[in-house]
Amino acid sequence: MGLKWDLFCQVIDNFGDVGVGWRLARDLAARGETVRFWIDDPSALQWMAPGAPPSNLEVRHWSESLKETTVGDVVIETFGCELPQAFVAGMAARQPQPPLWLNLEYLSAESYVERSHGLSSPQFSGAGRGLSKQFFYPGFTARTGGLLREAGLLEEQAHFNSEAWLAGHGLVRRSGERVVSLFAYPNPRLQDLLQQLSAQQATLLLVCPGAAQQQLLESPQVACMQNLRWHALPYLSQPEFDRLLWACDLNFVRGEDSFVRAQWAGKPFVWQIYPQADGAHGPKLEAFMDLWLQQVASDPARQWRALWRAWNGLGDWPAAMPKMSPALKHAEIWREHLVSRADLSSQLIELSRKTG
Repeated sequence: MGLKWDLFCQVIDNFGDVGVGWRLARDLAARGETVRFWIDDPSALQWMAPGAPPSNLEVRHWSESLKETTVGDVVIETFGCELPQAFVAGMAARQPQPPLWLNLEYLSAESYVERSHGLSSPQFSGAGRGLSKQFFYPGFTARTGGLLREAGLLEEQAHFNSEAWLAGHGLVRRSGERVVSLFAYPNPRLQDLLQQLSAQQATLLLVCPGAAQQQLLESPQVACMQNLRWHALPYLSQPEFDRLLWACDLNFVRGEDSFVRAQWAGKPFVWQIYPQADGAHGPKLEAFMDLWLQQVASDPARQWRALWRAWNGLGDWPAAMPKMSPALKHAEIWREHLVSRADLSSQLIELSRKTG
């Protein structure tokens, strides 16, 4: 018998928070849990999750004025969003015991994640006085909360036909052509990337809606670039976005949600990390590369570091792109490493059963 979950999501920008929150809500519901997904701006779900959700997954709008006080067995605030005080008061008053209260944190490979995962924060004042909030950190190692991975994801991917998917979107890979996806924040180095892609191999570039697509639409130089043709994609649902990554030979992704999905795709990828004014994104990028490239030979590891740093504005542009064949093998090995770890939803459910 599944538990009742209240999952809160506050949309900041760029759809990353809602992307992670919705994937988690959908996955918990698929595993038999009953979920209320509370979101302050549900507009992105119109294209991210079209169609009616399953009967055990309810989308609810919320704001600080939320008066709902009926509380489930587990309450998750994603990325430190502030819960409405009336709801917190309902948590404190819940009988015979309060819910398990979790703060799902941002994903990072930095060392503090293992130290902080599972720590509790007792509430000594306010509407939640007497409650305790627990920090839950996703991550890449056994001492973290793992990554979101739906049951059956890899089996579905194993039966995926990339050429058929491309054809379904009116696209055909030409002989000798590499297919690359691009999902990016505004980036002044986009032109450098395009030049390097076209110099190495004939490339079909599939560009997601957003800043990069707008940059290309406004760039007359792209139409004159030999060896490169590009296609502006529409907004894709989450399952379709996953299939885009599976269909490509190289994926440029951004933020957190697409970063994780690129790793499950088992294809070479380049991550554009969310830039922070205090420069904290630099060490965060390096921490992941340290972990991700542990088993890669020194020369290709150096090439990938240079490319990632350059795309993130943290280093000079490399002379050439890394070779894709060994990178594909490494991507598959890295995915196998991640599969050996318990996934995020499984760990959440196990924790809820222990404390319920």
